[in-house]
Amino acid sequence: FKETIFVTLSCDCHVVSSSSESPNSSSNEESQHLLGQRMEQGIQDELAKEALEVEVIEREVRMQTQQAAQEAEERERRERAVISYSDEDYSVLQKIVQAEAGVCDDRGKILVANVIINRVKNKKFPNSVKAVVYEPSQFSPVLDGTINSCKVTQQTIDCVNRALEGEDYSGGALYFMNRGISASSNVRWFDGKLTYVMQHGGHEFYK
Repeated sequence: FKETIFVTLSCDCHVVSSSSESPNSSSNEESQHLLGQRMEQGIQDELAKEALEVEVIEREVRMQTQQAAQEAEERERRERAVISYSDEDYSVLQKIVQAEAGVCDDRGKILVANVIINRVKNKKFPNSVKAVVYEPSQFSPVLDGTINSCKVTQQTIDCVNRALEGEDYSGGALYFMNRGISASSNVRWFDGKLTYVMQHGGHEFYK
């Protein structure tokens, strides 16, 4: 009877011993798992950072390429131009064409630009676009301020570029007026002092 009890207890002890886990082993596995997760997250963060840096660099390169192309196009346009002009001259020419001929078709816009260009090339007038446009008592949009409030359209910009590149319908005209809205004294001066060249739309051109 005593021997049987001894064997049973011995077996129970053996079972308990075989089912136990080492606390140190479980802790190490958990630590390694957490470390692996952190390393994987760190790698993902680094890859995301590098991808963002590459995207920024590519965007900057694209912007620089576009800017270089625009500058090259501007240099070529100026080389083809029939007159020399500054950035300010270019802006003023766009504004005066918009203010004087904003409702006109392409030809009407180009004609107004032609007149300004003809004056720049003529020794009787100032030798820059800005000086021609802002010469006292020459253009009504300067007198009433609409040259500064008008919104230049892409159509006007294109027409100005065409005129600067030599597209010319003016026949050498140096003046233009809209008879219907001009002061009677101005109309008499145009008719009495100048040579009529042509009419397009509401504008009559003279030299």
